Amino acid sequence: MFIGIDGLPLGAPKTGIGHYTFELARGLAALAPAVEFELIAPAPPEPPPADHTHDWPANMHAVHAPVNRLVKHWWTIGLPLYARRRPFSLFHGTNYNIPLWNQCPAVVTIHDLSLLLHAETHREELVRSGRRRLPVMIRAARKIITDSASVKREICQHLGVSPEKIAVVPLAPRRAFCPVEPPQIAETRGRLGIEENFLLFVGTVEPRKNLITLVRAFDELLRTTAHRPQLVIAGQQGWLNDDLFRLVESSGVGDRIRFTGYVSDADLCALYSSCRACIYPSLYEGFGLPPLEAMACGAPVVTSRIPVLIETVGAAARLFEPTDVPALARHLAELLADENARRHLSLAGAKRAAGFTWERTARLTWAVYEEIWAAEKKKARGVVGVGA
Repeated sequence: MFIGIDGLPLGAPKTGIGHYTFELARGLAALAPAVEFELIAPAPPEPPPADHTHDWPANMHAVHAPVNRLVKHWWTIGLPLYARRRPFSLFHGTNYNIPLWNQCPAVVTIHDLSLLLHAETHREELVRSGRRRLPVMIRAARKIITDSASVKREICQHLGVSPEKIAVVPLAPRRAFCPVEPPQIAETRGRLGIEENFLLFVGTVEPRKNLITLVRAFDELLRTTAHRPQLVIAGQQGWLNDDLFRLVESSGVGDRIRFTGYVSDADLCALYSSCRACIYPSLYEGFGLPPLEAMACGAPVVTSRIPVLIETVGAAARLFEPTDVPALARHLAELLADENARRHLSLAGAKRAAGFTWERTARLTWAVYEEIWAAEKKKARGVVGVGA
């Protein structure tokens, strides 16, 4: 067998979908060592992290298929032309897209429906493109994989897809995410300018992450209690953030907020391992990987009471309604004041995170592939039978 995988998310510093693609590819290749895999992208993928080069499977090959003026449209021309020259048994689009006019069966991963359900949090051109392309990709795919039961219900409801066509395959914390020793924590905090007493948010800085609610709750915390923690916002700059930065400037708490920009996994582990609490106030998610990775490092987690995050964190986090500023401020004040409460959440979170593994993600994904191949064989037998 020969499987093609969308490697486009690996061509830039990895965020959620890039990490998903990397870990899934590595897990699949390890699970099926007799199968050849290609990670295909129009730009050279970033090399595996230094701590992963020794265990990168030999049967997983990263392929740079450069585009030119004739094949610059990757999904409609560039990748389909490449795929037609390769004897793929299956192609897996890990980021909402599969090659059109494809000859082999395809699986597409739909991580969420944010472009449809929360269009106001995205740039208009992305919303228009997503609304046009997503129904096409869903029709073309043999099976759809999504990260949570919550998103599966949304796909069925809003796009009219049969539940039988959708498989739920949860994500997992990466293996590197575990508690960090004090010397590494001290070095990381010193280099990034982070105080000992700090609260943490991790994620792309964009409207869907609801950082306006977090900043307002932080402002209320400082105004109504004696606590003076630092708020650290770790993540690359996204889009449509003018309102957020105006609020930070006008609130008077800007000197207590530290925007770090994109940080490495090693630094994230150190921050998760030493924060007083990790806050994830998102309005909408497809899964909620940052809270789970925070839990794997021992961070007490406070997150939004929305269906997908409840599904991900279970009873191992403090929950609040995503626009309830006073409730979030109360949770933060209580955790800052109560070491036992922080320890309880830390232990509960570590236990919860341990239930999610990339090996399981790979097995569930492979089961989807096998289901498609079984249907292909059954279909072929039926055609042969009719001809006879």
